[in-house]
Amino acid sequence: MGISGFESARLTIRLGALANNYREFIRRCAPARVAAAVKADAYGLGMEPVARTLADAGCDIFFVARVEEGIALRPLQPQARIFVLDGAHQATVAPLISHRLTPVLNSLFEIETWSTAARARNATLDCAIHLDTGMNRLGLPEYERATLSAESAMRLRGLNIVLWMSHLACADDCTSPMNALQRDRFRAALASLPPAPASLAASAGALLGPDYCFDLVRPGIGLYGGNPCTGMANPFAVVAVLTGQILQLRRVDTGESVGYGATFRATRSSTLATIGLGYADGLMRAIGNRGSGAIAGTRAAVAGRVSMDLVTLDATDIPPDALKLGADVEFLGDTISLEEFAGAAGTASYEVLTSLGARMARQYEPAA
Repeated sequence: MGISGFESARLTIRLGALANNYREFIRRCAPARVAAAVKADAYGLGMEPVARTLADAGCDIFFVARVEEGIALRPLQPQARIFVLDGAHQATVAPLISHRLTPVLNSLFEIETWSTAARARNATLDCAIHLDTGMNRLGLPEYERATLSAESAMRLRGLNIVLWMSHLACADDCTSPMNALQRDRFRAALASLPPAPASLAASAGALLGPDYCFDLVRPGIGLYGGNPCTGMANPFAVVAVLTGQILQLRRVDTGESVGYGATFRATRSSTLATIGLGYADGLMRAIGNRGSGAIAGTRAAVAGRVSMDLVTLDATDIPPDALKLGADVEFLGDTISLEEFAGAAGTASYEVLTSLGARMARQYEPAA
């Protein structure tokens, strides 16, 4: 809470909605298990409260990107399986082992690195192995997969494979032929490799149907209220609500400009509301003259550029009794969806969440 209760900007995280979104994945994907992607500080919403809430909802498998994220998560979830997507490298072998983290191995070189570590310790080390089926980003390409299939007994010495995984490139478009192509490639690859549980789908893939769920799904954006699939109604509840407060109201005449660069000019006598929220808080500069805020549930267009600490709205059409100093203005939440905000900014919902600044006050609404 700010001075005397004043908070110019606030991010509210609804932990009950987060838990319900996790349960929605369980309902849709059973009998597959449901993990949770909590990388990037749980998509910007706070790893500690998010992981605790998900664990209370039954989650015991988490995915992070960096070793450092896994180290931070381990004391919060001492019994959970924590996968590290970045793999295993010489510099990360020791912390992976000491913190009981499971690397997702992305190449024959990483497999050899982890196998060497296991044999040097006369131990068996758990791992996941990522098979590239068309993303062409991380994971064993087909020629490395073929080598692994032919030489698995030698190359997998000391390793306990707990998961084979791949990642869909176009799952957000349920009509894309890439989805079925990658699914079929993944099935064919699994048939040539030692048996272990398999995972192909993240949030969007989990909505494509049971053929994509395999043994484990690993949602991210859907847990946090984002709509994973274009052209489909969002089945998930709003988790993140971004609000600012009205700092000043003013009238301007026709032709008056607003903000840096005078990029907005009033076409009528207008009421302007200046809000204590800017790009330093994650309100992306790109929504200038494109995005909107909502005052008492009614949208008001952004007038001019977003500055570091402030944004101005054309509030002329807002009911006068809603225009008060200190009134909340929503930029992300129940009226303005994550996807609408991202569209106005010309970016993806993932970037919106992970860009939310640490400066603003954060309020966690507890799960029931």
